Amino acid sequence: MSDRGGIFAGDDPFAIARSWLAEAEASEVNDPNAIALATVDAGGLPNVRMVLLKEIEAESFVFYTNYGSAKAQELDHAGKAAFVMHWKSLRRQIRVRGTITREDGSQADEYYASRSLKSRLGAWASQQSQPLSSRGALMAEVARVTAKHGPNPERPPFWGGYRLTPVEIEFWADGAFRLHDRFRWSREEVAQEWVIQRLSP
Repeated sequence: MSDRGGIFAGDDPFAIARSWLAEAEASEVNDPNAIALATVDAGGLPNVRMVLLKEIEAESFVFYTNYGSAKAQELDHAGKAAFVMHWKSLRRQIRVRGTITREDGSQADEYYASRSLKSRLGAWASQQSQPLSSRGALMAEVARVTAKHGPNPERPPFWGGYRLTPVEIEFWADGAFRLHDRFRWSREEVAQEWVIQRLSP
């Protein structure tokens, strides 16, 4: 498209997403990689929560969680999800929808090992999304797993990553008088080529 330039330039949406995230890292005060991840439960009721996006790969987006959590159960059941990244300082957002697969191999091991020791032990201690009697009970469990697993715990078998491979990515930038710029990359199947369209504000 002749009018798609500047911050929207290029035909690789993942490269654009990485570029926007790099800009946000210089301007957002907290968690520029935060995404609002949307899922649906077995009854079709939507759910949304903030998680941290950890990698933008060549063809997908990766984040990590406890496989026993509500979000993980919904991701596994539906096999699909959506998220939005919003940067108030840049007045931009990226919306993504696509299919979900687990990242449960060496890549998950490497990311887990890169986390702080307290975060690694916290992953062992937390039964994410399950009822908790008290904060004290959680801290007691942290102490127990610390004694059990020591200073170099392995990744828990119930903790790992998810990879969202998109069929739709939309880039949005604020415009004067609410005449925003929106471009959508879409495809019906992951193996297909992208169709790029400008959308009305």
